[in-house]
Amino acid sequence: MTDFLLIRHGETDWNKALRFQGQVDVSLNAIGLAQAQRLQERVAHSMPGWFTKGRTPTRVISSDLLRAQQTAQPVAQALECDLVLEEGLREQCFGCFEGLCVPEIKVQHPEAWQRWLEFDANYAVTGAESTQRFHDRVVEAMTRLADQYPDEHVVVVTHGGVLDMVWRYTQTLSLHGPRVCDIPNAGWNQVARQDSAWHIHAWADTTHLGGMPPQPVYRPANLKA
Repeated sequence: MTDFLLIRHGETDWNKALRFQGQVDVSLNAIGLAQAQRLQERVAHSMPGWFTKGRTPTRVISSDLLRAQQTAQPVAQALECDLVLEEGLREQCFGCFEGLCVPEIKVQHPEAWQRWLEFDANYAVTGAESTQRFHDRVVEAMTRLADQYPDEHVVVVTHGGVLDMVWRYTQTLSLHGPRVCDIPNAGWNQVARQDSAWHIHAWADTTHLGGMPPQPVYRPANLKA
């Protein structure tokens, strides 16, 4: 069995403004950096329990985008692990939507926006990656990591879209339609692969973020309003 602790990167200014980030290399804002420190503290606090169970994380793997790296580095320091970068864990590419918020997209790309709202997994706006291609990339990367590190506990720091694909894959959900699970910034998600089957053991745990400002909430199902 390979255990994964999957973490979404901390908050960015573009998260706060609900802009499509995609693969633009946006850095964490002050809240995001504070969230990364909270993650470091939780990892350090969790280590005795992991050690007792023989499941101390052996490596930290991150998307190569800056916001993920900045979140992963304090975790790697707590675990005294090198940080390994994995391009396959990047966020979905949103092409011409990247850098824009919904009101701007409606003005600049009205036809593409209406088509995108159909949530067709095989559709991609100009320069973007379809949900189907994105899903296949994420599943390939996660399966490869599980095969590469059998019987290990691996920390993965990645993006909201990647975690959505993991959720759908483990739950055997359709790729057509909007996101249905919560994926908070700096959230703590525990997933395992055993005998080629994937299982979710914990999801969207933010107990380490208590007392911090409310998070921006992205709800694709409400975008048609």
